[in-house]
Amino acid sequence: MKIAVGIIALVFSLGALLQACAVTGLSGAVGEVSTQQAGSIGILVALAIFFGGAFSFALPKVAQLIFLAAFLLSLLAKKDFPDMQLWGYLAAILGILLALSSSSRKKEQAD
Repeated sequence: MKIAVGIIALVFSLGALLQACAVTGLSGAVGEVSTQQAGSIGILVALAIFFGGAFSFALPKVAQLIFLAAFLLSLLAKKDFPDMQLWGYLAAILGILLALSSSSRKKEQAD
């Protein structure tokens, strides 16, 4: 499950990064400061999802914390960048999947 979460996170991070860069660049061209700042937070969220996916292979507990940070960061930008809420929820789901994966592995080792 760790490998699947890692691969899914890497793909999601690419989508989130492309979208956040587009929002940041276009809002900078138009001159909307609040949307540009939300896009910058979106870039941070995308990088957090990327690093969470990278850490999920070897350090799933660290990856869970990074996914939690991505979720919390996404809440800051959801007013001006509504799609960021989706990326935040996806990060939270990935963190939950990692937690379920590690708890099921502990149950298997106990048996």
